[in-house]
Amino acid sequence: MDLRDLRYFETIAELEHLGQAATRLHRSQPALTSSIRRLEADCGAALFEKAGRGIRLTEAGRVLLKWARQLRFDAEDARRELSAIGAGLSGHVRIGIVPTAAQHLLPAVARQLLQEAPQVTLRTVVGLVDGLKPQLRAGELDLMVATESPAEPGWVSKTLAEDTIVVAASERHPVFALRPTLRDLTAHNWALQPPGAPTRDWLDHTFDRQRLPRPRVQVETTMLLMLPALIVETGLLSFISRNHLQGRARFPGLKEVPVKGAAMRRRLVVTHRAQGWLSPAARRLLELFEQAAEQG
Repeated sequence: MDLRDLRYFETIAELEHLGQAATRLHRSQPALTSSIRRLEADCGAALFEKAGRGIRLTEAGRVLLKWARQLRFDAEDARRELSAIGAGLSGHVRIGIVPTAAQHLLPAVARQLLQEAPQVTLRTVVGLVDGLKPQLRAGELDLMVATESPAEPGWVSKTLAEDTIVVAASERHPVFALRPTLRDLTAHNWALQPPGAPTRDWLDHTFDRQRLPRPRVQVETTMLLMLPALIVETGLLSFISRNHLQGRARFPGLKEVPVKGAAMRRRLVVTHRAQGWLSPAARRLLELFEQAAEQG
């Protein structure tokens, strides 16, 4: 099998449309059709079947996709490992990281790595775990620092830190005039992530279980790093990491709203592909994250 045919096959399988794949790959549809026919001849089975206006993988196609990805990973890892021979602690590291870890874990770890290896370059992708996992799966990231989620076959994870999400507000918020309950919080407006974000769903379901109205959201944002400043400036309630409220990382003017049953506990883990090659720089970054976790 030709590696180029397999790369084309991956794109067609992702888009489930020959025309769209041709546009992305800058190839003609007949060229892609010929590529698929060569693979089908090698496999002895059809790889796609029609599905409405598009196409979808057959069972044989799904099996080949798994191996096509693995072959691509192996080829890319071989190239990167060969290029790293004799280079020492240098190269390019690609890391996906959730906003809380990007703000509270990454700066010190990155500083240490760059002090040890000034030639290393870092590419950081900040996002939520559901957006980062496909990139790690596709080999576009070396490491992922994210909230714990169900493990995937072929991945290795290690816990770095515990993280607690709590209700917070400007220290001048009127909610602090009493000992608030969940019911009291329904009288105020909130700044929260959109539905579907794990912390937002957890909070909504907490109110549901008490048969209370869900938080009344006045500002909805996916920009988690702006939430602390937004809360202070607007006087809205929010649901954020306790890391913003204590220690050296404390955001001035913010205060936790102590409400029974409204604290969400989660873990931050670092994950990489078990069989994927990690450059010396990526391995050192992994070690630094683990050391930071051990030091608390």
